[in-house]
Amino acid sequence: MKNDERHTNLTMGILAHVDAGKTTLSEAVLFLTGAIRKMGRVDHKDAFLDNIQVERARGITVFSKEARFVLGADGDDIEDKAGVKEVTLLDTPGHADFSAEMERTLQVLDYAVLVVSGTDGVQAHTGTLWKLLAGYGTPVFVFVNKMDRPGTDRKTVMTELVSAFGDGFVEADATGSLNEDEAAMASEKLMEEYLRDECISDMSIADAVEERQLFPVYFGSALKNEGVKEFLDGLERYTKPKKYDTEFSARVYKISRDKQGNRLTHMKITGGSLRSKMILNCEGKEEKAEQIRLYSSDSFTMVSEARAGNVCAVTGLTTTYPGQGLGSEAAGSSRKTVLMPAITSRIIPSAGTDPVLFLPKLRQLEEEDPTLHVIWNENLQEIHVQVMGELEQEILRTQIKERFDEEIEFGQGSIIYKETIKEPVIGIGHYEPLRHYAEAQLLMEPLPEGSGLVFDSICSEDSLERNWQRLIMTHLEERTHTGVLTGSEITDMKISILAGRAHLKHTEGGDFRQATYRAIRQGLRKARCGLLEPFYTFTLKVPQESTGRALSDMQRLGASCGLPEIDQELNMVVITGEGPVSTLRDYQREVSSYTRGEGRFEAALCGFRPCHNEDEVVAVKGYRPEEDTENPTGSVFCAHGAAIYVDWQQVDGMAHVDSGYIIENGRCIRRSERSGDSGSMQTGAGDGGRDDGRGQLSAAGEKELQAIFERTYGKSKRDEALRREALSKGTKRRPGDGIESFPQPNWRHERSKNQPFLVIDGYNVIFAWDELKELAAVNLDSAREAFLDILGNYQGYKKMGMVVVFDGYKVAGNPGTKVDYGEIKVVYTKEAETADRFIEKTIYEMGRKYDVAVVTSDRPVQMAALGDGARRMSAREFYAEVTGVSEEIRARLAAYKNRQEKNRPFEGKLKI
Repeated sequence: MKNDERHTNLTMGILAHVDAGKTTLSEAVLFLTGAIRKMGRVDHKDAFLDNIQVERARGITVFSKEARFVLGADGDDIEDKAGVKEVTLLDTPGHADFSAEMERTLQVLDYAVLVVSGTDGVQAHTGTLWKLLAGYGTPVFVFVNKMDRPGTDRKTVMTELVSAFGDGFVEADATGSLNEDEAAMASEKLMEEYLRDECISDMSIADAVEERQLFPVYFGSALKNEGVKEFLDGLERYTKPKKYDTEFSARVYKISRDKQGNRLTHMKITGGSLRSKMILNCEGKEEKAEQIRLYSSDSFTMVSEARAGNVCAVTGLTTTYPGQGLGSEAAGSSRKTVLMPAITSRIIPSAGTDPVLFLPKLRQLEEEDPTLHVIWNENLQEIHVQVMGELEQEILRTQIKERFDEEIEFGQGSIIYKETIKEPVIGIGHYEPLRHYAEAQLLMEPLPEGSGLVFDSICSEDSLERNWQRLIMTHLEERTHTGVLTGSEITDMKISILAGRAHLKHTEGGDFRQATYRAIRQGLRKARCGLLEPFYTFTLKVPQESTGRALSDMQRLGASCGLPEIDQELNMVVITGEGPVSTLRDYQREVSSYTRGEGRFEAALCGFRPCHNEDEVVAVKGYRPEEDTENPTGSVFCAHGAAIYVDWQQVDGMAHVDSGYIIENGRCIRRSERSGDSGSMQTGAGDGGRDDGRGQLSAAGEKELQAIFERTYGKSKRDEALRREALSKGTKRRPGDGIESFPQPNWRHERSKNQPFLVIDGYNVIFAWDELKELAAVNLDSAREAFLDILGNYQGYKKMGMVVVFDGYKVAGNPGTKVDYGEIKVVYTKEAETADRFIEKTIYEMGRKYDVAVVTSDRPVQMAALGDGARRMSAREFYAEVTGVSEEIRARLAAYKNRQEKNRPFEGKLKI
């Protein structure tokens, strides 16, 4: 097939429940359009599209295949004929175990052909396919196959279609044309046209098909080529050419390897064109498209260019993956896979095979089928994979033998569970070992079943800069997060960035990764969690005399079902419903036994539902979240210059940031919206408690900080000494009195006979004052000098001792420096010594000689100061203090000038 720009390129998928005759219809279509010379048959093991040995041996389609045919050529040379529709047909697996392979093709389809068995009607997997097609917005043609079999009835099938999927199904007549009376009912536009013109144009019907308002239905027998020509005529009449942009874009839907082992990236060109040797940007990595192949079954034609609408396979790309967008599609993401595996199994390689060396081979297969989700358990040195069912296991075993010449066995399979939450919760993660800093706060909210994980941000960029929020978002999306009930994957929740904090000097690349992961786990530990298990939607057909047994089994197995429907002609009862995979996965064997082979049980995965025996499963799993060292629930804080691990229950009280949000009555609200709340909000780490509105630490904040300190570190050594001194002087202490019972003097006045002394965290204050922060962004040395000038005025006025400490720990070989700046002692810490650590040491050494106060917005340093009996002031409070002193100085100078002015001679004033 040539790449002629005068022709329309369409991509059409063919889908069906297993054994509906999907591959047979594909053979008939290819034969009648001249794409193949002879029709193959599945039972003869010579079908054109089932070209892999395992497919021919089992008579099922396992992997999606491409074939190409032409509509509208009528035997003419298509090179000389315009308006021809060149169709790429994607034949997909019909068995439920290979549904993920089928689903990956949906994102590149222009149209779908849904094949329904005339003898079986709408089956369990048919419903799954319809929901997927509706989700992707794919226009659908229906072909009802096997109408040559006894007992088939058009009216019955049409009724089933409408009953199962709604209106819009219109039957075609013997010529392939649609019944216009029925077509007019599909939309108001068609009705208006029909009433006006007494007919409906093919183009109008094509519009309705494209908009999924109308679904043409054709009846026939693919095996006998009955009704297939009429079906092809309908495809030609009621399909429309697609419009594409001129800029290159493509969507990857599959990865495979050819017989020589070359990696193939199967994609649809969705804009512009792709040329051989063209450089593609694959998410930041530039790669060259070496060859462009147009496949038809296992043969291909190499072309130099693939245009918009073409489906092709490209060699030379090493990092592509199914669902990836290229070119202008790179910004958009494909839908997440809906059909996910339900069973996880251990792969046991043959004796003598090192599982570590075997793992890369399985990674190749995972590239081609991402739902395998190959998991390596380092502790047990085991490989686990996820599969849809037993048939997929058998095919995987055969595939590994054929490709890698390795024999494998599967261990006992277990059900894949997932976890979610039942009500909103705020999770906090903090990561602050030495020289690192990050805090993330996340709002986690439950979503409806099947929603997956949704990520968002409601955090202001004034609170946390955009680049840090993007980093948190990346860490939310980059991995599978585990729950706390069984350690299973979490799902069906919205996770929003609520608040966070970074440190200008100390925040490193991986700090927010740790904070984000810990925030999720801490939130899960606080939340009411629920366990989810995979469910089947099923159709059970048994003889009427077995109805009682079947209904009893459904109740026993935890399944729900509707009223049985009786087929009098076949003496069969049809029961449909949903139930847990854990109880129903082997039920077909029971059905065969008690019906002596007459009964049939067909099931397809329909999603995850609340687990019917959650307590039992959780007990059997025995998962202990606190013992999962790879997924910690607590956080890491810094105290006394060292990292400490804080249990998840205490993290809320230790957090440095107050988001201003709370959870109340199952809702996340601002604290100011809380009924009866005064609207006061906890400040961040820089304030060490609650602000009274004037930049001062309120009594409640002091008590809160004191309580946090005592819970974590015990009583303050210095305050204990003061307590003993007070008691020795006769001060009585009532039972239950805490340290806060003693007077808490203002730091600006002498607390004792000792001289007041300030210890200032230099860089912490500089970057908390807006003016200095702006100057520091231009020149840090200038900002430091300006800060010391301000302090010089302040110190000269207050007449107090002062030491300002600046970090120098990242400067290689730095021995540390101490200099005098007027009356101020300035310290630059040595390599590997932080300002925090020096301040803590200084407080401890000077606490007995001086009335020490610490100026910092670093909460751990504040708490360390509290432990040594020093007083605390945040950078913002200090700014207010310094500003007040400056105003006082100016006021005194103004008053002095006024006095001088009054004392001058009168004539002096006249001269002025």
